[in-house]
Amino acid sequence: MSLTEETSAPLAPAAQDTGQQRFPSRVCLLIGQLGLGGAEKQLVLLARGLSARGVRTHLLVMFEKGPREEELRDSGVSVVELGFHRGSLGWRPLIINVRAFLRFVAFLRREKPQVLQAFLLHAYLMAAPAARLARVPVLVAGRRSLGFFKKDDRVALALERIATRWTDFLVANARAIADEVRREEKVPAAKISVIPNGMRPSEFESAAPAEVDTTLPVVLCVANLAVHKGHRYLLEACGTLRRTGSPCTLVLIGDGPERPALRQRADRLGVDARFLGSRTDVAGFLARADVVVLPSLYEGSSNAVMEAMAAGRTVVATAVGGTPELLEGRGVLVPPADPDALAEGLRRVLEDREAARALGRGAREWALANLTADVMVDRYLALYRRLLAGRRAARR
Repeated sequence: MSLTEETSAPLAPAAQDTGQQRFPSRVCLLIGQLGLGGAEKQLVLLARGLSARGVRTHLLVMFEKGPREEELRDSGVSVVELGFHRGSLGWRPLIINVRAFLRFVAFLRREKPQVLQAFLLHAYLMAAPAARLARVPVLVAGRRSLGFFKKDDRVALALERIATRWTDFLVANARAIADEVRREEKVPAAKISVIPNGMRPSEFESAAPAEVDTTLPVVLCVANLAVHKGHRYLLEACGTLRRTGSPCTLVLIGDGPERPALRQRADRLGVDARFLGSRTDVAGFLARADVVVLPSLYEGSSNAVMEAMAAGRTVVATAVGGTPELLEGRGVLVPPADPDALAEGLRRVLEDREAARALGRGAREWALANLTADVMVDRYLALYRRLLAGRRAARR
């Protein structure tokens, strides 16, 4: 495949919001914790966007609030910690969790949200019974990963399917996820749609390039250091580039259990790899990178790919999960677990800079038209309004 090969693979859009209807006026969002992960980032963007549009928005956190609380409060979003207990079994944790669940139901009864949306597994396992007890008109659950991550946990899968039956509507952030849910869980097509992730373009428009002390091309990977992210194959690909006369500096942003093993592998392969850990200044490294790479073995919808596109970087990524929906015709796709193909994809980008820049420009234009936070929030509002209108019509 050439760098400039075109193909059409549009993301399935939700209906655009016309702004003519005023409901919903009250929405609650539920998540397990409010950390720095991709799902949490999308939840924050949604909460802020709803609040900015005049929707009274409460963000309920089952466990701990985390570092995003101040940002949300500054945007007018109420953040409530429900006090669930994570981890150990026994009577005391059980009592704590029962009390937290009752507190959750009482909050819903008091605030009377028109929509409750749950993000990730813990959240919608709790949201399904709570919404019924509190008589919340519409319950929406977000499905944000492929079933691979839960395939060995039969209890979780069984509970998830029960919760799905009690849920009014499911939202996937990639067609690959929606297709799997329909196929594996026999969910009707009318009960699930795709709303892609969003991002704020302003974060990437004026970022100053980060300092990376090297004269070599910079290859950037932003991903947790976990086995399924495929870093071992990326290191092997970079080792191949070094041996064949195209060395690069590999910058790895993210942390995780694989870090020690990956460091050893980089040393053994002679790869100039910089392990920077978790960072909040990713935009600067995107501005500095010559190419962005995501070598995942499995993937839902990647925030890292989306943000690289918004920054106008050329992306080389494995054709797994929702990644092809983002990159077909706008990046370079290679098979997973194939370091030779990955090395060749990186080589083509680094050797044909003009074609790579054209891909980056096209990716940015498409991302700005389809993947902004405003587009995402308007799609959610349109969905909420459609579901509420259906409920009203059913009562007549």
